[in-house]
Amino acid sequence: MSQLTVATGTPTPSAPATPATPATPATPAAPAAPARSGSIGQAVRDVVVLTRRNLVHVAREPLQLSDVTIQPVLFTLLFVYVLSGGVAVGGGDYKQFAIAGLISLNLTTASIGTAVGLSTDLGSGAVDRFRTLPIWRAAVLVGRSLSDLLSSLVCMSIVVLTGLAIGWRPHTSPARFVAAFAIPLLFAYALAWATACLGMVSDGPESAQGIGLVVLFPLAFVSNAMVPAAGMPAAVRAIAEWNPVSAVTAAARDLFGNPNPSAAADAWPMQHPVVAAVLWSVGIVAVCAPLAVALYRRRTTD
Repeated sequence: MSQLTVATGTPTPSAPATPATPATPATPAAPAAPARSGSIGQAVRDVVVLTRRNLVHVAREPLQLSDVTIQPVLFTLLFVYVLSGGVAVGGGDYKQFAIAGLISLNLTTASIGTAVGLSTDLGSGAVDRFRTLPIWRAAVLVGRSLSDLLSSLVCMSIVVLTGLAIGWRPHTSPARFVAAFAIPLLFAYALAWATACLGMVSDGPESAQGIGLVVLFPLAFVSNAMVPAAGMPAAVRAIAEWNPVSAVTAAARDLFGNPNPSAAADAWPMQHPVVAAVLWSVGIVAVCAPLAVALYRRRTTD
């Protein structure tokens, strides 16, 4: 006889439900670094913005331009009226000889402003703020070099206007006059990249200015800028004749149609000053621009 299991009808108690575990809030993702556009158009816009930023700083503090506004006037008056009686220049008076040299002298010594400006930006934290923006990194250097090129144009114009006021006159065609402006400005642009390297390796604006003057003053004065190189000792004359400042000065004198005693020298740069000045300028940019960018990347890399 089979056994039957009869249900009692009493419900079997079920196991208590496990309370639901609250969801863990998601950890917010870290903000992504700003994307940097690689387009040429974006790089150009970055350069324009940073160039304008440097010009705005000058507008807010005009005394920053004292080395390209007041200094050229003082140097022109001092050198012309102090040295004019003691320096013999063949083919003309000292006033006609000096203006091209004063252009080179002022542009060379004023180029230290690039090093001081970059060193100031590095020390003040401005460059650190630029690094957080989606901009072309080299735009900081290019913008600085272009704003300083505009300062060089102001400097050169003031020397020329001061020279015209005291009796200097160019004797040349309009095209050669424009070329006489272009070559010193090209050299000033090249020096801006050279002094940018100095600003990258300096600890502060004071050291950048001090070291820069030690380098730039001999470069400016051991040349034919203010006196003919023919009267220098043989060793100094050889250095002066191959000095890029001498090539730029001789080229400007030749293009302005002013007395150029250096044309009688046997050194190749003095025989071909325009070509030599362009080669010096292009060579300095070719070496110093990549070096400045590399130093900037190293200086701003965490």
